[in-house]
Order: sequence, then structure tokens, then C-alpha cells
Amino acid sequence: SLSVTHLNKYLKCSVAFYYENILRVPSAKNEDTAFGTAIHSTLKWLFDEMIKSNQFPSKEAFITIFKKSLFTERSSFTDIGYKNKISLGEKNLPGYYDKYINLWNKNVKMEVPIKNVESDGVPINGKLDKIEFTGNEVNVVDYKTGNPEKGIKGLNPPSEKEPYGGDYWRQIVFYKILLDSYKRNDWKMVSGEIDFILKDERKTKDFIKIKLPVSREDISIVKKQIKEVYGKIMNHEFTQGC
Repeated sequence: SLSVTHLNKYLKCSVAFYYENILRVPSAKNEDTAFGTAIHSTLKWLFDEMIKSNQFPSKEAFITIFKKSLFTERSSFTDIGYKNKISLGEKNLPGYYDKYINLWNKNVKMEVPIKNVESDGVPINGKLDKIEFTGNEVNVVDYKTGNPEKGIKGLNPPSEKEPYGGDYWRQIVFYKILLDSYKRNDWKMVSGEIDFILKDERKTKDFIKIKLPVSREDISIVKKQIKEVYGKIMNHEFTQGC
């Protein structure tokens, strides 16, 4: 069953995909991935607590939970790396909380798994960080914990320079395909949003969220990518790559 992570990885490098997803060669979790895991856990906790009481926990509790979440990932860090990520969280999360605390949609579902669906006969799956509801219309939010300046480039649609399009653009379109194929609910995805948790220190000096609509052409392009990549995986085509 193909996830957008599989799709992105294969398009980037089929050799790496073979070793990591077919042979499943063990590899250490890197510090950036562990930091991302801790941030996702913290945001899930924040919204889960809000859902229970219809009120967000305090900023201080938010930061405390982040530190606890990062500590559970301690084995992935060097001593210096761990201290640096604590500092990074303490530097960014209070401002992130202050900016959005009165703006967040409270009608949400967190970390929603979507399984057992198909796109043109290809089994696909995904886990959505957050779904925001306005009636049955939904905005799918995906959290990113990397450098926003670099991350924004991943939102570019296909071009001559980048024929497959950016990874984040493809991710939003993939989620649209996923939800359109998910018949258990009458959810209608009207947009996807990339939410950068770290402040853009160079250009805007602020936190960035970018909302993308998804066109029929976008859907057609990514459906074709899904079908072609799945076919190549089934045919064991793993030699062309980095």
C-alpha cells in the first residue's frame, strides 16, 4: 500500500527506496526526525486536551510537554544535539503558541489514519496530522519542523526544472486523492495547508502557513505518478537512482 512518503522517496531515489522500504535495512533515527516526532506529539497533546475541555492548555504546559516528548527521543541525540533542540523548541514554540492560540479552528481531528482505499486500482494510505472542519468541508494541515525557507520550495508545482513537482505540493494533492477515495465519510477536502513550526528567521521574521487549493490538473498529474511508481515497484525497477 503506497503512502505519499513512499511515493516521494521513490521519485527522489529508487535505490534508496529499495534499501529502506523493500530490504528495510536498519538505520539510526536522526536528530531532525526525532525533533519532528516530539513536536508532532506535543501538538497532538495540545489539541487532544482542547477537545476534552474546549479550552487550550497554557503556554507553559505546552512547553513542558514538548520537553517531555523530546526526552522520550533522547537516544537519537548527542548531548549537544539534545541541548540544541531543547533551545530550538524554547525559542520557537512560545511565539508559535501566541500567534495562533486565538486563531486555531477547534473543530478538528488529530493524526487521522486513512487505510484500505485505492486510486485507479493502486492501494494507498496515509496519516493526516490534522483535519480542520467547517461543516463537511475540510482543510488538511501537515506540520513541518524543518527550515521554512527551504521548505517553501517543496510547494512548487511541476515545472521544466522540477518535472515531478515539489514534495509538499505532491503531499497535499495526494491527501486530496486519499480523502476523495475514502467513502466512509462525506468529508470534502477543499484545501491543504503546510504549517511551518519554526519561524522564518531570514525573510518574513515570522511563522508561515501556506494553504493550497488542489486543481483537477494537479489530481491528474499525481494520480499518474502514483500509478507509474506503483507499477515500477511491482516490476522491481530499483536500479535508476542516486
